Amino acid sequence: MASVVPCFIVFSLILSGVAAHIYGDPIAETMAAVSGYPSEPTSCSENHHQPLFVDRESLQRQIDELSQFSDAPSPAVTRVLYSENDISARRYIKDLMRHSGLSVREDAVGNIFGRWEGSEPELAGVATGSHIDAIPYSGKYDGVVGVLGALEAINMLRRWGFQPKRSLEVIMFTSEEPTRFGISCLGSRLMAGSEALAEALKVTFDSQNMSFFDAAKFAGYANDGQDISTVFLKKGSYFAFLELHIEQGPILEEEGVPIAIVTAIAAPASMKVEFKGNGGHAGAVLMPARNDAGLAAAELALAVEKHVLESGSLDTVGTVGIIELHPGAVNSIPSKSHVEIDARDIDEKRRNIVVNKIRQSAMDIATKRGVVLSEFNVVNQDPPAQSDESIIKAMANASEQLNLNYKRMISRAYHDSLFMARISPMGMIFIPCYKGYSHTPEEYAAIDDIANGVKVLALTLSKLSLS
Repeated sequence: MASVVPCFIVFSLILSGVAAHIYGDPIAETMAAVSGYPSEPTSCSENHHQPLFVDRESLQRQIDELSQFSDAPSPAVTRVLYSENDISARRYIKDLMRHSGLSVREDAVGNIFGRWEGSEPELAGVATGSHIDAIPYSGKYDGVVGVLGALEAINMLRRWGFQPKRSLEVIMFTSEEPTRFGISCLGSRLMAGSEALAEALKVTFDSQNMSFFDAAKFAGYANDGQDISTVFLKKGSYFAFLELHIEQGPILEEEGVPIAIVTAIAAPASMKVEFKGNGGHAGAVLMPARNDAGLAAAELALAVEKHVLESGSLDTVGTVGIIELHPGAVNSIPSKSHVEIDARDIDEKRRNIVVNKIRQSAMDIATKRGVVLSEFNVVNQDPPAQSDESIIKAMANASEQLNLNYKRMISRAYHDSLFMARISPMGMIFIPCYKGYSHTPEEYAAIDDIANGVKVLALTLSKLSLS
């Protein structure tokens, strides 16, 4: 009697060799080496050996469709937390998650989770994701690539027939941008267990004097006195977290490198400063008699630049993003000034030295100019985060197996990954964006670059899910 080759051997042979040669797809070859063959094939006629591919057309269409949920006309995108367009965009994401076969849940502030149950669901899962909220008149790729790209990575693995051991989860984080309530990474901060934020939200209002909780209830969250602490996750809730993101800088494009592996995320210290002077008529008060709060603000802005440069590191940066003068008339000496400062570094100690120098300069300037330093408030002083070495290695191996050049770099912008690092080992993948533009309608990432990032993400997820 002729021997019969078992079906699973046929699948193994196809996946480990033939598919790669026929289709020229390095992902299929690598996936075969990583995971063997589909766990429960039912028929040798099933097309499990099709190559892994990114559905570029579908992904670009989703990016374009999501951008239509906006309070600003195209090509700009404005999508503010808990607005009508934010609610519609959330519904769109949940529909895509369900279409990808994921089970969907939401927490008390609207973090959205789409879960693909693994064969060993009791194990800590592997998560990926980003945000879809957008500051006024920004672009359609910031954050969005990390959510829609994550869903496409899941779809790739499903099309191939991959079965995760650890569950895979796509997260859409609430309010990474601080647009409405002045709090960045609101959802991921709470997930990381920020009791201070949970308490502060009880007395937090937007510019229209709507409370955070009234806005959340309008969007369908925080209902019936739901305790905000239910959002908190314990350390170790995930085995790993990955985030795919546009670089938001020009380096990858300028150097022609398709992938960056993020080694650390810089974190800002945000400061609010106010000076009070005497004011007066711009013509009647002579220069020696003035106590000009506006000049105090200007001098502090220059001091920020000086102290940042004194650090001696390119990784130390400082920005004076807001200067407001009162009464704001050309013929009136400013009697009050309001300054907002952002200082960042991947070295927390070095950044905090800069913060202390800025504080001392503010006091010295007030004394010299005869004004009152009425406020110097460090609004937040988050520690930087380091990417996990094992995840860095997994992302590097994935890039190499896909024949994609990559470089290591730090992220000077901060992301939800900064706070997810408090819950689990973390890593980030950057892809190029046009001239480094971000937070502007000119923000753009080519679909081929996005596809490269999705491939690296999918392969890394597959490796980590089998760990």
